[in-house]
Amino acid sequence: MPAQGKKITAVSLRERKGQGDKIVAVTAYDVAFARLADRAGVDIVLVGDSLGMVVQGQSSTLPVTLDEMVYHSRAAARGVSAAHLVVDMPFMSYQASVEDGMHAAGRLMKEGGAEAVKLEGGEEVAELVRRLVCAGIPVMGHVGMTPQSVHKFGGFKLQGRTEAQARTIAAGAHALADAGVYAMVLESIPAALAEEITAAVPVPTIGIGAGPCCDGQVLVMHDLLGLDPDWSPRFARRYAELGRAAEKAFAGYAADVRAGRFPSKKESFS
Repeated sequence: MPAQGKKITAVSLRERKGQGDKIVAVTAYDVAFARLADRAGVDIVLVGDSLGMVVQGQSSTLPVTLDEMVYHSRAAARGVSAAHLVVDMPFMSYQASVEDGMHAAGRLMKEGGAEAVKLEGGEEVAELVRRLVCAGIPVMGHVGMTPQSVHKFGGFKLQGRTEAQARTIAAGAHALADAGVYAMVLESIPAALAEEITAAVPVPTIGIGAGPCCDGQVLVMHDLLGLDPDWSPRFARRYAELGRAAEKAFAGYAADVRAGRFPSKKESFS
């Protein structure tokens, strides 16, 4: 856990490579949960485009807009003090041109309060990464199962099982490191491949569904908090059952209102 009150930055995270101090990252999309994660001592609060699925109820991250990412980033930023705030660049905010990517990242930093941006892809986004880093914008990479390419992959499927896939992912990781990312996410790849990449690149790797040998781990807050009682991916671990607790609380409130037990005299003004 970081020292109380000490601000975590892209630079301090990069320096933790090889130090044995695992990086802890979690998603958050509003001020309340960002504040709770920050107080708990997590290193990174990620405003992920996963909000399209867990907040908006979409079937993928593709419908999320840049305006929506700016909005959620701005809200989460108000709850973060010590943690490092990273924000996802949404689908088609950077794929069409480097100029598009520069503009989108600038908005996330200027309007959303981001301290770094995260983008998906390997060799194909290396030039954008270079330009962003030269402009003073820290970049976190993301290879493996990249959710914005869900249709290309034919679904949310483990990547890197074949030799060709593994070579492409490894090459992408090296290209990102060479381009100047300070860290990278490895998502849904075999643990052995993640271990190989982690040993080979000079920046921290942050795994999700990539085994225990990465330099850190990230989870979607809804998964680790059990906010959806009906969804539990294999790579996640539930640390609470807040979905069931919330449902029980709502039911108790409804019962008390209908029975005239709420509000009581204690909860009324004279």
